[in-house]
This record gives sequence, structure tokens and C-alpha cells, in this order.
Amino acid sequence: MDQLRLRTILDDVAAGRLDADTAARALARLPWADLGYARVDHHRHLRQGLPEAVYGPGKSPEHCAGIVGELLAHGDGPVILSRADTAQAKAALAAHPDGVVHGTDPATLVWRPRPVTRTERVVVAAAGTADLAVADECAAVLGAHGFAPVRLTDVGVAGLHRLLPHVDLLADADAVVAVAGMEGALASVIGGLVACPVVAVPTSVGYGAGLQGVTALLAMLSSCASGVTVVGIDNGFGAAVAVARLLGRG
Repeated sequence: MDQLRLRTILDDVAAGRLDADTAARALARLPWADLGYARVDHHRHLRQGLPEAVYGPGKSPEHCAGIVGELLAHGDGPVILSRADTAQAKAALAAHPDGVVHGTDPATLVWRPRPVTRTERVVVAAAGTADLAVADECAAVLGAHGFAPVRLTDVGVAGLHRLLPHVDLLADADAVVAVAGMEGALASVIGGLVACPVVAVPTSVGYGAGLQGVTALLAMLSSCASGVTVVGIDNGFGAAVAVARLLGRG
């Protein structure tokens, strides 16, 4: 339920196109719907401007399919199932076959994506090929919300000359997502080159001293490039939502 749908219901009641009982039934599901195993938050779009998404880990395949179905039937905007394993993706697609799969095990599934109407230029830069799964998740979520992100892949600081040809592209961006593991230095490099918001995503890529992404996380939090925003380890979804909120409803 977004503001447009709520206003349409109220206008239809005022104009006599919709009876009060039907409107009341529609509004009864507005705050949340109790499925027994989940309370689906239909009010989130009104509060935050973005609808609830479904986080796969810890849920049964049947629960994933059920929550996706509730959001599709009684919500508006894109429906996203993130970090879905093979069984979860299979169950959700069997029940709702219009979903589009991005990545594999875990995958990001998107139903009812918004058309590409956002004109803001968003760049998703991945330091290495090993960071692509997280960058893919970020790009899929941005795409679901109407953005057309530009991708830069394998532009990490071990070969800084690979990034330098894209300095003008970065400078023209309205937001940049920097995805990096190891020591996470890409976020500081990009943060020092651009004036737009930079969202840094540490990944769990790296050898022992990388501590499954903790080293990159701490490095990004300690960046000398002022104002870099940092999300949690491997949280490509969170980075995309941060960009959407930073850039507003559009």
C-alpha cells in the first residue's frame, strides 16, 4: 500500500465508485497481515517509501513463497526475495512464476520491478570478481526500484590503473556503491575522488587476516575520505536501499 493507492481508495469512496465496506476490507490489511508464521508489513511503503522485502535465510521454502504471495496480492511496488537458496527460489517461483532470478545460490528474486524511470546515475563498483555476488545483489535491488546502475568490475586497488579510466564516470555519478573485500581500500579511493554520496560494502572475501570481512569493515569505517557511508558485511541489499533513500523518492 503506497500513498497513491491509499489516495485512490479514499477518492473512490468520496466519488461513490467504491462502497465503504469494500474500502474497509482493503484498509484492514494496511498495517500488517498475520500469516501465522509472519506478520507482513504492508504499511512500510507508506512509512519509508519502499515496500518490505523478504530475507531468505532461516525461512522455509513454503514460508518464502507465502510471504512473497501476500506482498504480491495486497501490496504495491517491487517484491524482492534476497539470499534465497535453491529450494527457496524453486518454491517461490513455482507459486509465483513471474519472478526474475539474479545470481545463483544465494539468489535475488524480483517480482513486479518498477520500470526504469529514475534518472539519477548510480555506479556499482566491485573491487574484484570475487565481490561480484554482493555487487549483483546490490544492482538487482536498485533495478527493482527503477534505477539503471552502471557496473564497474575488477577495479580494485591492486591494479589502480584499471579504475583511473573511469574517473569521469565516477565524477558524474549521483551515488556510488563501492564493494570490496580484503583491506576494503576501494571505498577510500572512490570517496576521495567524488563529491556524491558513497556507500561502501565490505565483503567477506579475503584470507585469514581478512576475518571474513571484519578487516574491510573496520577499514571502511576508518576511511579518511569524509562522509563515506558503510553498511554491513556482504550487505548489497542494504547498500541499494541506502542509495534509494539518499536519493529520495524520485
